[in-house]
Amino acid sequence: MVKIGVLGLQGAVREHVQAVQGSGAEAIVIKKVEQLKDIDGLILPGGESTTMRRLIDKYDFMDSLKEFAHSGKPVFGTCAGLILLAKNIVGYEEAHIGVMDVKVERNSFGRQKESFEETLDIAGVANDFPAVFIRAPHIVEAGENVEILAKHEDRIVVARQGNILGCSFHPELTDDYRFTAYFVNMVKEAK
Repeated sequence: MVKIGVLGLQGAVREHVQAVQGSGAEAIVIKKVEQLKDIDGLILPGGESTTMRRLIDKYDFMDSLKEFAHSGKPVFGTCAGLILLAKNIVGYEEAHIGVMDVKVERNSFGRQKESFEETLDIAGVANDFPAVFIRAPHIVEAGENVEILAKHEDRIVVARQGNILGCSFHPELTDDYRFTAYFVNMVKEAK
């Protein structure tokens, strides 16, 4: 059974743990850098990207997260997690982890009160996936090695670059585990 870590600093950690378990993998909440060596894949949950960055720095995770992503082990960033993975962020001088060749715009679908749910066609996952958008970013630009898996109103909302998967929404906030199962399968294939 593959072991998938969920970065447990801030955000929808418990919901991702349930989705991983519901997809037939073992879930481990990652609170210490040394735990990264024990997992096969990692989820960076949705939450608040600025807060998450402060906690990543406070607990000295940054270099280890970059090494993990560069090792070829799969990493899945949802919402704020996508922002952490992006090489470029609109309006910001520097990236966070910066391992995915995309440019993202934070809160591009509006504030909390503009949250919505939309059924998406996600290549390789489902043509009817219930996507929950909460203060969601979107991918403004994607590099040539980035595969676009879904759009919403002409905005890129799901993309994959090799072992890195990112989405604008919160798949963990539904009881539909098909997207998490897609990531679990990426982890199995990488192992």
